[in-house]
Amino acid sequence: MFQPKSMEVVLMLGLGLLLVAANCTPATAVPSSECRRQCGNVEITYPFGIGMNCSMPGGFDVTCQRDLNGFPKPFIGGRELLDISLTNSTIRVLNPITTYCYNDTTPEQQLINGTTEWLKTDRNSPFRFSEIRNKFTVIGCNTLGVIANNNSGSEYLSGCFSYCGRNLSAQTDSSCSGMGCCQTTIPKGMDFNAVVLGVIKGASNTSRTWKGFGQQCSYAVVTEAAAFSFRTTYITTTGFSDMAAGRAPAVLDWSIRNGTCEVAERNLSGSYACRSANSKCFDSTSGSAGYVCNCSQGYEGNPYLPDGCKDVDECNQGRPCPPDGVCRNTVGGYRCYCPTGRKYSQSNNTCVFDTGLLIGVTVGFLGLMIFSFFGYMILQKRKLKKVKQEYFRQHGGLILFETMKSEKGLAFTVFSEDELRQATNNYDKSRIIGKGGHGTVYKGVLKGKPVAIKRCTLIDERQKKEFGQEMLILSQINHKNIVKLVGCCLEVEVPVLVYEYIPNGTMYELIHGGNQELQTSFSTLLRVAQEAAEGLSFLHSYASPPILHGDVKTANILLDENYMAKVSDFGASILAPSDKEQYVTMVQGTVGYLDPEYMQTCQLTEKSDVYSFGVILLEVLTGEVPLKLYGPEATRSLTSNFLSAMKENSLSTVVASHVTEQESTELIRGLAELAKNCLDMCGSNRPSMKEIAHELSRLRKLSIHPWVQLTMEETETQRLLRGPADTSFETESSGIGYPGPDGANQPINPVSSYYAR
Repeated sequence: MFQPKSMEVVLMLGLGLLLVAANCTPATAVPSSECRRQCGNVEITYPFGIGMNCSMPGGFDVTCQRDLNGFPKPFIGGRELLDISLTNSTIRVLNPITTYCYNDTTPEQQLINGTTEWLKTDRNSPFRFSEIRNKFTVIGCNTLGVIANNNSGSEYLSGCFSYCGRNLSAQTDSSCSGMGCCQTTIPKGMDFNAVVLGVIKGASNTSRTWKGFGQQCSYAVVTEAAAFSFRTTYITTTGFSDMAAGRAPAVLDWSIRNGTCEVAERNLSGSYACRSANSKCFDSTSGSAGYVCNCSQGYEGNPYLPDGCKDVDECNQGRPCPPDGVCRNTVGGYRCYCPTGRKYSQSNNTCVFDTGLLIGVTVGFLGLMIFSFFGYMILQKRKLKKVKQEYFRQHGGLILFETMKSEKGLAFTVFSEDELRQATNNYDKSRIIGKGGHGTVYKGVLKGKPVAIKRCTLIDERQKKEFGQEMLILSQINHKNIVKLVGCCLEVEVPVLVYEYIPNGTMYELIHGGNQELQTSFSTLLRVAQEAAEGLSFLHSYASPPILHGDVKTANILLDENYMAKVSDFGASILAPSDKEQYVTMVQGTVGYLDPEYMQTCQLTEKSDVYSFGVILLEVLTGEVPLKLYGPEATRSLTSNFLSAMKENSLSTVVASHVTEQESTELIRGLAELAKNCLDMCGSNRPSMKEIAHELSRLRKLSIHPWVQLTMEETETQRLLRGPADTSFETESSGIGYPGPDGANQPINPVSSYYAR
């Protein structure tokens, strides 16, 4: 330890009070909306304010001044204000640092008295140093710092001594533990302080401490403990004092100096500061009489303003309830609800089994089940029979039976629900061959023949009333390019349709199938498209009354054992209305194929099917899907991309490469023009399905015999675009194929059948 030889250490502390007469605080008032609430980067929240009648009386007035750079900064009580906390009832200010710097020439064995720094306040001031958040801090070598306070006659004197070893250069940055820096607590309720700083030099065994370092500095200040970090460079430089122009952050508690809550609440209409209806009063803990306000639990905001405390939606702030519970916000709080059979335990915030409820419900349920079992079974059988009879009647089953009796040659069967369940092994999931928005399709066996059984999702009231009549019409459709409707089941809520089974997948799978090595020839796709057009033409022109498909797409064009096209899913279509002013209540179909005119008018016509077929022609030409969910927005819609290419006379940019290699320019241009006409925005300008089928037949002949259409003016570029003649084409009777390694046609592997939309 350092021991001075012939000197006495005398520390003189001068304590003074600057008392300002306290006036009674007038009644609080709501600040004007024109009051300034921002100074620089600091938000000035009430009860603090800038200007006349903008702050609560009693020392909360803030001034906004500009520094040398013209930047505005707030000040209160002569100290720069850093921030305000309503929740903690604190402010942060910059507190002056007591500084003393010296050098090697200072005489040894001499006491050096530093300057004294005061924080002078009114005894009725709302501010007190926070004894929790502040520390009295001393920095320097062999430095003694003392802090004194005289609060209401209660004197306080404390300090600490900072010591440096012989080798100052070996000192390292560390916590403030006495080596180069020391800290001590301050008393509760300290409203001002006097600081005395002393440096002791002189012992021969420590005189080398200062040698070679030139100027050294010592500091003492009441500062925020969390904001302070000791550095050894503070001893040999003025760095600590220079950080904020000789100031360090300190935390001041504040409160309303109108007595305790008990006293203040007697004058609710007067000077009582807790103005929000959802606020609470708390006695101040800063060491003197006063109180503070906070929002009640479940509220947040400013308790010093009317309606300042707003309800907090705890359910949107994390998960206050258990993971398996449900949170419901209430005014000023929230409630947790648990699933049935569990109850909320607030102690550990979990949902636990409600054993009492569970036992009671279980016993009651078992008793009820035993008592009602036999009666229920009898009633259920009777009810089921009546329900089936009612469904049968609603769906026109009686009319259907009478017609079938009178027309004995009608090849249509009404199946029972039990027959269809048996045919599908009770609708086993392994029997599913297709799913869509309108239903699920199962493969079944009825009377030794494979069939496709479609369970529709729903039908509207109009279809319920006319279902039997429509089944009669659809059952009479007999065309090689339309899937045959074998029968139906009417004794269920939503009728079940039974079609002939088509084994070899869909046109969609031919065009977009994953096995690119088995790419279908263009002439084959053209044949399938023509056959589909023939089927749709029959529905539009030869069925009586005409039938509108409503969901024409490649996924609804099936391929039979000879790979002939079969139009499917017309069973969920509508008969063409005799009244042209009839409209559908909801637009149905597949995105990418929907007619824009149909979407706009909600009136389905035969030209709506024509538009959808135009999209199919684009798939044949380009090999692309109608709508992409990725890539550039301009190329996501196949229709828009194609029409733009036609307009810019750049058809070759969208046509698939294998098409340009296989077919002539004239054929490609003819098919593109046909697709363009089908996609006309005005339905009346589009061709009929009959005209489309005729044009496709003509184009097929051009595909089979391309040399017939060649002229002497054909250019070499056209020949290259057309490519070699397609040798893989086969007639309808011989099926379809692709050219193998030896030039012979190889069969395409069947793919899973798909019926549902």
